[in-house]
Amino acid sequence: MKKYIKTTATLLVVLLVSSCEDFLSPEPTSVSNAETFFETEADLELAAVGMYDAIQGINSTTTTDNHGLQVDFYVQEMLSDNTRSKNIGGEGESAQFESFNVQATNGIVDDYYRSNYQTIYRANVVLENLDVAGDNAARYEAEAKFVRAYANFNLVRSFGDIPLLDRVIGIADTDVQFSRVDKDLVYDLIISDLTTAVAGLDNTYKTRASKAAAQALLAKVYLTTGTNYTLAQTLCESVMSSGFMLEPNFKDVFYNELNDEVIFAIDYIGDSAADSQNYSAEWLNAVGRTAGVNYTTQEVRDALTALGGDRSTISFRQDPLQPSQYQVAKYLPIDDSNLDVTASSSNPTLAGNDWIVIRYADVLLMHVEAIMAGQQSTSAQAALDSFEEVRIRAGLTGDADGTITKQELLDERRVELAFENHRFFDLVRFNVAQDVLSSFSDDNDYNFSATDLLLPIPQREINLSQGALSQNPGY
Repeated sequence: MKKYIKTTATLLVVLLVSSCEDFLSPEPTSVSNAETFFETEADLELAAVGMYDAIQGINSTTTTDNHGLQVDFYVQEMLSDNTRSKNIGGEGESAQFESFNVQATNGIVDDYYRSNYQTIYRANVVLENLDVAGDNAARYEAEAKFVRAYANFNLVRSFGDIPLLDRVIGIADTDVQFSRVDKDLVYDLIISDLTTAVAGLDNTYKTRASKAAAQALLAKVYLTTGTNYTLAQTLCESVMSSGFMLEPNFKDVFYNELNDEVIFAIDYIGDSAADSQNYSAEWLNAVGRTAGVNYTTQEVRDALTALGGDRSTISFRQDPLQPSQYQVAKYLPIDDSNLDVTASSSNPTLAGNDWIVIRYADVLLMHVEAIMAGQQSTSAQAALDSFEEVRIRAGLTGDADGTITKQELLDERRVELAFENHRFFDLVRFNVAQDVLSSFSDDNDYNFSATDLLLPIPQREINLSQGALSQNPGY
């Protein structure tokens, strides 16, 4: 039986709604506040589900709403060499990502920043009210710390040094909300939070925090910081022995929801104003537009054609209205008889496709990365086995010479995980972002420079801080 939750509008309790001027210190909007609301474990459960609602985001076109992960593809995929706007340079703020010309006033960056801090706030609310949970307090603590780590990991990789909010803060706590701390301190909290999550969770859920999800995320944190490749390998191997497996058919990863490959996903419901998503309609003509974002680049199509095996078909497709353009085919919100895909809703802007945050193929390739980076020669065969398992599922043969290079691993991650918001962070983690994106920028007459490896701190936050919050170089 599948174990999952569906978040609904009723879970947006007044406790978790921000109404104050400063996003980082949201205040209750009624007398039902954090001091009086939490009386039973059921109250805490409601707040715990609200954490995932924050990640899910609001499906709307209102720019001041927090859209959660529905804007992630802009800052994690369009900022790479994988996707672009359909009409290059003509898509307003979104075009700033493809051309590496992101401004501090960019509303999408502001949304991404706000949304992740809203998630952190909701996790902190849960952590400050554990006393009502009784015997289940440790589980709620582990769950909230996983969610907080997830959001902080997004922020620190995207912005570098950031305000570190390890508790619920108030309007008077300007020294906390507007002080950027060294990213190493942020990673210390992330590692601590995920260590607690690993110890306190099991694998009951796929759309809530789980032990395997915490292990996989912690492995990626260690790979990102380069601090403990041996432990990253061990964490991946723990996930690999937890019952997850590759789907035999690559298409089923994305169209058979909560399948055996999914470790952690965010749940959406088709045709629900409160719980659907609009992101997949944004990269299609599904809503009758000639415009669009997150369209595939020639470079990624070349890579998929050469290296993707049977993954190419379900990774991108020709735009039926503009045949010179190619759309992302993962997470289609519409019918496609050629791909045997059925729409998840009657309206593509109210799509119900779940978003997979962590899946088993990613863990297998992280396992390879950890062994290679740690130079664990005794585990070379284990790395080769994991690498070939991913390739063979794609209809390819094993590695030709039995020796995996860094470029081969990066290429395999690109074609396996294309359009799933991994590419930019992979380039940075492999320490090749500057070279790869400089070349891509030169080939396409874009404007990449080394400062584009970090996003700007939103100008709105700097203005609210009256200049106390510093800006990243280059902005």
